[in-house]
Parts: sequence; structure tokens; C-alpha cells
Amino acid sequence: MIRSALPLIFGAVALMLGAATPVAAAKKCLPTPWDEIGPFYRPDAPLRSKIGNGYVLSGTVRSAADCRPLPGARIEFWQAGPAGVYDEAHRATIIADSRGRYRLETDVPAPYAQRPPHIHILIDLRGFAGLISQYYPKRTKKSGTFDLVLSPE
Repeated sequence: MIRSALPLIFGAVALMLGAATPVAAAKKCLPTPWDEIGPFYRPDAPLRSKIGNGYVLSGTVRSAADCRPLPGARIEFWQAGPAGVYDEAHRATIIADSRGRYRLETDVPAPYAQRPPHIHILIDLRGFAGLISQYYPKRTKKSGTFDLVLSPE
């Protein structure tokens, strides 16, 4: 009887001391918000991780259910180049690695049509709802981190 009560006692002590219980410690990841696909999406962007110089966008693809990394996600990127024009040179597809990570080296995104600089992103992985989003880099920064959190289907 005492032995079966120990987890409850230790859990209550942990709560009083400010520690998380196993249930409370479970990570929660909010799904990445949807954004416009825009008029310049074209499927089948070339498989490559470099489409320019001067800016690096990286992150991890995760599950909204438990925050675990999702390897093998197909991520497409497209953006306006330095001249403010969408072109073939600024399109790429990356496959998330075994830890769900991705890394894109690109030019600093240019503003387009009175919109702030941005990078379009489309993510697809079996068992998860597809996602279309955009990343808005901070001014004067040369890199950014953007985790992509997908909802299970």
C-alpha cells in the first residue's frame, strides 16, 4: 500500500517544488499558422538546399501531437529574388533529415508588391495535414529559425 502511494506522494512534492509531473511535462506544439500560397507557386521545385547567398533559414519539422521531429517531410520554398521578381532560381525542395531538420541557404528575400520580404513554404508528409505558410525574416538578420509544426490527419 505504501509502495503504491509513493508515485502520488513524489508527484505532489514535485508540484509543490515547482517541478513538472510526467503528464505536465509532455510537450505541446502549436501548429504552424497557414498563410497565402500566392500566385507564383509551381510544383516540383528542384531538389536543392542552396538558391542564393546571404541568408540561412533552418528549423525542424515537428508533430503538433507530441512535438516529436518528423523525418522525411518534403518542404518546398519559393521567393522573390534580389530584383524583387519570382524566378526559377529561387525555388527549392528540401527533404527533412533523420531528425526532422532542414536548412535553406538563399538570398535575403526582397519585398514584393508592397509586401514585406518573405519566403513561401509548402510542407507535405504522409499522415499529416499539408501546410502552406510563409516566413518573414527580421530586418538586418542573416539567418532565422522557423520550426514547421504539422497536425496529424
